[in-house]
Amino acid sequence: MAYSKNRPVYLNLLQIRFPAPAVLSILHRVSGVLMVLALPVAVGLLDHSLRDPESFAQVRGWLSSIPARLAFVLLGWALAHHVLAGIRFLLLDMDLLMQRAPARSSAWAVNLLGAAAALAVLGGVL
Repeated sequence: MAYSKNRPVYLNLLQIRFPAPAVLSILHRVSGVLMVLALPVAVGLLDHSLRDPESFAQVRGWLSSIPARLAFVLLGWALAHHVLAGIRFLLLDMDLLMQRAPARSSAWAVNLLGAAAALAVLGGVL
């Protein structure tokens, strides 16, 4: 059997260093999915809390737990990151920040501001 040079190449995505705009784009999608998945949970908790005072106290107890507080931090990051990245993408659609240096710096800014927002939420829930 002859060796073919056109064989597929195995790419280990964990070893590839993505540029900041690529990381931003991936995280933008991840944050959107997190918010969509959290919506039914939030509606279910709201529905349960509105049944009677005992149910409200039960939901309040659930939301004061450590896993729920960590989920709030994650959702705070997702919301801040998604909004900031969305604004950046709108600016890109208007042909602003199209050169390499402004695109990289704005991607870093959005990533850092999203992390800062998560830290702010962390300070608020603890």
